[in-house]
Parts: sequence; structure tokens; C-alpha cells
Amino acid sequence: MKFGIEYNDSHSNARAGRITTGHGVIETPVFMPVGTQGAVKAVHISELKDDIKAQIILGNTYHLYLRPGTALLERVGGLHKFNGWDRPILTDSGGYQVFSLSGNRKLKDEGAEFRSHIDGSKHFFSPEKVVDIQRSIGADIIMAFDECCPGDAGYEYAEKSLRLTEQWLDRCIDRMNRTEPLYGYEQCLFPIVQGCVYTDLRQRASEYVAAKNAGGNAIGGLAVGEPTEKMYEMIEVTNAILPKDKPRYLMGVGTPVNLLESIGRGVDMFDCIMPTRNGRNGQLFTRYGTINIRNRKWEDDFSPLDPDASSFVDTLYTKAYLHHLMKTGEISGLQIASIHNLAFYLRLMREARAHIIAGDFTTWKNESIRQLSNRL
Repeated sequence: MKFGIEYNDSHSNARAGRITTGHGVIETPVFMPVGTQGAVKAVHISELKDDIKAQIILGNTYHLYLRPGTALLERVGGLHKFNGWDRPILTDSGGYQVFSLSGNRKLKDEGAEFRSHIDGSKHFFSPEKVVDIQRSIGADIIMAFDECCPGDAGYEYAEKSLRLTEQWLDRCIDRMNRTEPLYGYEQCLFPIVQGCVYTDLRQRASEYVAAKNAGGNAIGGLAVGEPTEKMYEMIEVTNAILPKDKPRYLMGVGTPVNLLESIGRGVDMFDCIMPTRNGRNGQLFTRYGTINIRNRKWEDDFSPLDPDASSFVDTLYTKAYLHHLMKTGEISGLQIASIHNLAFYLRLMREARAHIIAGDFTTWKNESIRQLSNRL
């Protein structure tokens, strides 16, 4: 995997770059639609490619390990062959899912023992097994196994958690070095910076990760309950140490405003379930603010979903029609809202890149944040 920075913003830490993988080039900043189980909810692969214009999607190790399982994925030749997506894929290691199963898991130095949320069966993830699973899935970018501690964790817990994450990272790297990709293209491991909201732990974690000289690096353990300003502070602390010539991936974040603020702090890659999850619940993101399409005020509004957008759902359907679909429980309403939101997120990233290149990113970002913060 190769990464090159093409433009740096002169008034912030924003940058426009290019990641080259075995399945194509990714222009940054980039948002990755979340396809947890090999599919982005309510969205077809053709729509991801042609209308949303996604460059890379995300899958999840925990879920794909449970279903359909690595044996099937290896027989078909990996997730790309299984779901028909021929562009890059990133896999989350499953650390966050194990974290979310706090009542059904036990952490040890060796790894994490947990019970399946599907049938209660017992499983064990070691760093080595997580690397092997991601080899089987065939993602272009794979994540190191980590423990994601809560945003309100005490210092002692956070420090203990970080020690475990560092030990697991070393074992992931060793496993990567001892194994080969299964499908004839390179896979790149990204370490994850943890440390909760404690500056000294984030600095320590960043230095530890930077010393590994990985192809890229991730910032984890944010947007898990801590105040937004604390999240931005931890991003700044981390990015001051992570190497500038490697892509930086902020995991699981967030709102359009979060994305723009983080780009200005030097982040290149994002993922979040928010556009699809919130869309299925009736929230639309637009250039002028957020809309709750279920509200009665939209029932006779025949204007496009977003007059500035080029997505086919934005030009074909009106707010009144989507309001009707949501109120009557039509499945197509969930699909339209999901496509609209993802197309908006991806367009926002393309606009951010264009303004970094043009040299006016900060001015554009500040005005965009003012508009995006509105509730319509």
C-alpha cells in the first residue's frame, strides 16, 4: 500500500492525499460506508459504486467470522468475490464489538473470550486469530486487535487497557510477518491508538504506534461517551505525533461537523454507521442542516430532498414522498434515506478535498459547519 500527500492546507492541518491498494486508488479525505456483514444496509453494490460513488467500504471481523464464516469466504476467494465489490475493503478487527459485549466477554492477556450475540456459543479471539480471520476475509486494510475502553473510564483502567492493546499490537505485527495474503494482493495492517481521554496515555500510545512504521495508523476509542471537545483535543494530541506521511483513520466518527473538524486536524479516513442508521430512522443530512423527514411539516413539501445534490434519489424524490414512505413503513423509504445520506457524506468529502486543493478549506469549512449545524 502506498500513500502520498498531494496538497496541504496552509491554514490548518488538512491534507489531500492518495492511497493506492491492490483494488484501486482512494482519494482522501475519504468516508467509508459501513458494510458490517458484507453489505451496507438497504443499499445495493451498484448504488454504492454509481450513485454514492464510494471508493472503499468497511466490513467487520466479528460479524463475518460468525456469519458466513471464514471457511466459506476462503472457498469463494474472499469478501470481494462474495459480495461483488471490486474496490478496496477495510475490516475492523472486532475489538469494538467485543467491547460492546461487556456482559458476555472476559479479557485476558491471551485475548478475549466472548459469547456470540446470535446463539450464545463461546468463542475466543487472540491477536493471531484476528489477523488470520482478516486474511481469510481478504480486506486490503486490516486493523490490529485492540481493547476499546469506555470514554468515561478511570485512569487506572485506561492505562491497563492500553498495555493490553500494545501487547496485542506486537502479536498482530508478528502474525502478519509470519503469514501471507491468501488471494494474491497485499494486505496492510493499521495499528490503533487508544488511551481514552488522558493526554499522557494518548501521547504514549501514539509514540508506540508511530515506532512500528506501519502503512497507516488509526485513532480509536473516541466518540464512545466523551465530550466532543475532548475528542477533538485527543485527535490533536495524537496527530501531533503520528507520522505525517502515513494515512490517519479516525474510527467510528461521526456527524458531518465532526468530519470537517477532524479533517482540519489532519485526519484522512472515516467510517460511521450514522448516515445509514439515522437515515433509517428518518434523519436526513443536507447542506443546509438536518431534517427529520417524519415530521408533519414535510408531508406536503414537494421540493427535492436536497436541491444541491446530484444523487438520483435527490433529484427523483420529494420530501413529501419520502415522508409518506416513512410514515407508512415502506422499505423503499429506508433505502432512499440511506442512499441520500451516504451520497451526501461522500460528496462532502469530495468538496473538502477540492477546497484543500483550492487553498480555501478553512473558510469553506467554517461556513459549512454553520450551515450543517442547523435543524430544519
